[in-house]
Amino acid sequence: MPPRRVTVFGSSRVVASDLEYQEAARLGRLLAEAGYIVYTGGYAGAMEAVSRSVVESGGVAIGVTMRPWAKRLQANRWITREVVASDMFARLRWLTESDAYVALPGGAGTLSEVALAWNLIQTGSIDPRPLVLVGPRWRALVDCFQRALSIEARDLALLTVAESVEDVVAQLTGIRRTGVSPAL
Repeated sequence: MPPRRVTVFGSSRVVASDLEYQEAARLGRLLAEAGYIVYTGGYAGAMEAVSRSVVESGGVAIGVTMRPWAKRLQANRWITREVVASDMFARLRWLTESDAYVALPGGAGTLSEVALAWNLIQTGSIDPRPLVLVGPRWRALVDCFQRALSIEARDLALLTVAESVEDVVAQLTGIRRTGVSPAL
């Protein structure tokens, strides 16, 4: 049975006219059409794009926001349900309780979320689950990890790089599309 809850990590800094926003929206639609409940950080940018297209496609988009940020940031209007975490650690706990993770390009926040999910899987703190990184920037970063950090091949094997958002659902369900190089 494929995962039912998927957390999508991504940048808050992209806008509707950016290609990255449009890719995030396409990912949200594909996840909704596949029947996933989609969790995001609940704010702007890629999180908004994913949430919007999930909801417009008839799906459920849950945004996990933070109480300390409420004075300066508002949840995007597209989420179906908002979970307000008391602090960053509670927020990360919510986001890492999903059955799978997908990471779009992002910044330091996205990288920290991916690193946490990866480390939880790697240390056996949570059961193994898909961790799909989308796009060539992630492949370049994983290549950098391999060269610059002390990481074993089995730890790198916990990561899957999807070339595009169209490949994500297949990666989550374990189905490999022709021409996709999922393993590192």
